[in-house]
Amino acid sequence: MQTEHKITKQNYKDYVFNKMPKSSHWKNMFWAFIVGGTICAIGQGFIELYSIWFSDQDASILASSTLVLIAAIMTGFGVYDQIGRFAGAGSTIPITGFSNAVVSPALEFRTEGYIYGVGAKMFLVAGPVIVNGVTISVIVALICMVLGVL
Repeated sequence: MQTEHKITKQNYKDYVFNKMPKSSHWKNMFWAFIVGGTICAIGQGFIELYSIWFSDQDASILASSTLVLIAAIMTGFGVYDQIGRFAGAGSTIPITGFSNAVVSPALEFRTEGYIYGVGAKMFLVAGPVIVNGVTISVIVALICMVLGVL
C-alpha cells in the first residue's frame, strides 16, 4: 500500500530549499568587484588616453562610447555573456552592461527582421531603464528649479 504525501506550503518550501543549488556569496561578490573594477579601470585608462588629444569632458564621452562599442562587439561574439555568467553584477552595473542589454535582444530577434525584430526588441530590457532614468531626471530638475538650485 502506497503512503500519500500531502503537499503543504512548508514542505514544498523545504523541498525547494534543499534542491536549490547553494551559492557562495563571498566568492560572487569578490569576482563582481574584480570584474566591475577592471571595467571601470579600463574606462579610466581610455579617459586618460583621450585626454591627451581632447578636453576632459570630451575624453569622458569618448571613453564611455568606446566601452559601449567594445561591449557590443563582445556581445556579438558571445564573450560578454560568458563574462556576465562569471561576474554577475560586476558586468551588468557598468555602462557595458547597458550595451549588452541593448545588443543581446537585438541579436536574438534579428531573424524577425530589422523593424519587428531588431528595432522592436532592441530596447526590451534597456527601455524601462531609459524611461525611468529620463523621468527621474526631469523630476529632479523640476525640484531643483522650484528650490532655486538651478
